[in-house]
Amino acid sequence: MFRFLLVMGLLVSNTPAWASTSPEVAGIPVDFILFAMTLLGVAIFHHHTLYVGLTGATTIILYKWIFTGFKHGTGLTGLGLHFAHEWVTLANLFCLLMGFAILSRHFEKSRVPAVLPKYLPNDWKGGFVLLIMVFVLSSFLDNIAAAMIGGAMAHQLFKARVHIGYLAGIVAASNAGGSGSVVGDTTTTMMWIDGVSPLDVVHAYVAAIVAVLIVGVIAAKQQHAYSPIQKHAHAHTHIDWQSVGIVLLMLVAAIATNIFINLKFSSIADHFPFIGVAVWIAILVSVSIRRPDWEVLPETFKGSVFLLSLVTCASLMPVEELPLASWYSAFGLGFVSAVFDNIPLTALALKQGGYDWGVLAYAVGFGGSMIWFGSSAGVALSNMYPEAKSVWQWLKYGWHVMLAYILGFTVMLLVVGWHPHPPHHAPSPQPATEQNLHH
Repeated sequence: MFRFLLVMGLLVSNTPAWASTSPEVAGIPVDFILFAMTLLGVAIFHHHTLYVGLTGATTIILYKWIFTGFKHGTGLTGLGLHFAHEWVTLANLFCLLMGFAILSRHFEKSRVPAVLPKYLPNDWKGGFVLLIMVFVLSSFLDNIAAAMIGGAMAHQLFKARVHIGYLAGIVAASNAGGSGSVVGDTTTTMMWIDGVSPLDVVHAYVAAIVAVLIVGVIAAKQQHAYSPIQKHAHAHTHIDWQSVGIVLLMLVAAIATNIFINLKFSSIADHFPFIGVAVWIAILVSVSIRRPDWEVLPETFKGSVFLLSLVTCASLMPVEELPLASWYSAFGLGFVSAVFDNIPLTALALKQGGYDWGVLAYAVGFGGSMIWFGSSAGVALSNMYPEAKSVWQWLKYGWHVMLAYILGFTVMLLVVGWHPHPPHHAPSPQPATEQNLHH
């Protein structure tokens, strides 16, 4: 949390233009102070995260309503326009979090996780291989799905006794796997839609592979000491292939919709939550085959609303520009993304240009793993494992995630270097008026 305040202070001091109407305390906009207080409340009152998140979002909305206005206007009109701009992101995220909770239960009931021990190494290397599987899955699935599948596997493999350090490892592996693929993470998909070549983010895997190896070894050894794999358990269990088929149907629906909409109808992709709706259509279609475990939805709903409250808080922050693009500003954004939604950060970076997109993809993708609510994958997994909803426990036992982030970033700079891309959208020509000449 103190690192967050430090980095946010650096962002403020290096950014030429925040919202000009936002009051400041010690050079920091009050909006950010309220957001930091919300995050501190989440860290301290981790058994009441939903209420803390909703209270923080409500406080920030009221503050902006009364004192500063919103990005798109003032009063009720400005608030309405703000949510009109953000509702698709929020709806997609809500539908995916709720839908993938159903998916994870179907996957667990398919008995694939129960059969898996027969094919994994018997010692700590079994847990390591599982994390590598999550990493690979996330390269072509949504990282939420990869984390939920990994969580369902771990629940069976370790008899529901999963170490918090290993949960952090699952989230880190899922975020690392999606960082170099334009279909593996929302931020990289945004880059692709905006015109960034898929080849320009692939080198994020140089850092991601280093990071997942570090996290994988340490987290797997933590888990093995806590609760090892039961090698001969469920030796005669048979797989329920219908449940496997439902899982595949949901995943294919999400991936195919994402690719189809972005390739054929990218102009309307921001106007309707196509991906989330596609997942729920697949769930409803499969009801006659296998009844979903609707019982998981109430608890999942609470975790989903909590994440949406933080995303809403982040979207209300007066971030009009990022610091000048450089490798060290990208490195700092990795820490910011642990508490600040990486979607608006990525959108600002795309607008600004001058970043090495692979470096940025790794930073904002993997960086969110450092705190449990720093990524949607972490929030989704914490719905399965409520004991993970503690910032202090996550930092204490998941310390290897921050170490892996730093070492992975360092290796990428040494091996690949920093190769910034100019803005890929040509600015609109402006007439040479007197005002333009002065600026």
